[in-house]
Amino acid sequence: MPLRASLRPGDTIGILGGGQLGRMLALAAAPLGLKTHIFCPDPQSPAFEVADAHTIADYEDQGALERFAETCDAVTYEFENVPAGTAAFLENRVVLRPGARALEISQDRLTEKQFLEAAGADVAPYRDIANEGDLFAALAAFGGQGVLKTRRFGYDGKGQVMIRAAEDTDTALERIGNAPAVLEALIPFDREMSVIVARDAAGTCGAFDVSENLHRNHILHTSTVPAGIGPALAETARAMAIRIAEAMDYVGVMGVELFVVPSPVGETVLVNEIAPRVHNSGHWTQDACLCDQFEQHIRAVAGWPLGTFERHSDAVMTNLIGDACDSWPDILRDPSARLHLYGKTESRPGRKMGHWNRITPHQAGNGSSGQKS
Repeated sequence: MPLRASLRPGDTIGILGGGQLGRMLALAAAPLGLKTHIFCPDPQSPAFEVADAHTIADYEDQGALERFAETCDAVTYEFENVPAGTAAFLENRVVLRPGARALEISQDRLTEKQFLEAAGADVAPYRDIANEGDLFAALAAFGGQGVLKTRRFGYDGKGQVMIRAAEDTDTALERIGNAPAVLEALIPFDREMSVIVARDAAGTCGAFDVSENLHRNHILHTSTVPAGIGPALAETARAMAIRIAEAMDYVGVMGVELFVVPSPVGETVLVNEIAPRVHNSGHWTQDACLCDQFEQHIRAVAGWPLGTFERHSDAVMTNLIGDACDSWPDILRDPSARLHLYGKTESRPGRKMGHWNRITPHQAGNGSSGQKS
């Protein structure tokens, strides 16, 4: 199939990954007249239910990938741990958006931090950790405290250890499997925020309003818009996210997670990490914006122009984790609520089963309403 920069209605977007993000991407593609083909090794993938086609195969099965690529006019992914070889294989056969470079950067925390610094983003102090000697030296530089994180394959609090006292140090590397790691200085942040940024193939880039995020047990619990920060800081956060996307020559939607940190001259923003995909903290856009993060991503992958980033409502997104999804009857009775369940067959502790958005009228002056550049 010849490569085309821009798709037409009726064309097919392939999605690597069959979880809830793939499901919501497929649902966003359908009203635009685009078909979707999900590639995932899990036969119970919830995205299969709403896609036009699906393939059940390992992500490194090149025969299956070859056949998948032949059916797709462009390919994207719903998670950042797609094997690098898989991304490279597909990129040589079909339009891949975002490209393999985004995965290469985001899959390694050290590479990611170095990229962010080069892009002009501010990050927490960090050190590369290969052994105990590196760890002890870094802790000495950071006042004996820090967060030890594996360089690869960590999410929702996995692959990290908090070090607050000397006794935490002895087993810290062992607890992350002695994997290559980074140590981040403990940051006395006031708030956790995120920005959902999108960039299309023509280079137009924009960002939704900043959300304020609350985590429980290292998993996102709520995202609230507008965030409890002033317009100047919100503008700084959005501009930083746009700068990151432009420096990566990125195409698609990206989540940029931030810390708001007090300083002698006022609050500042540090980038915690980036996610080269649609993001949990952007689910509020589904019901508070005319064009949500999923449609923006589909538009970008298709080579189409982005939609508006403005929001028409304030919102609080709440994740439904484990058996919290059993509250769906109460949510449906709330006239300000919109329920989104993911169709997963089994509820387990820590598993994201759905989310809901509480929507209220947008109050003038209580935050920004998106930006595009």
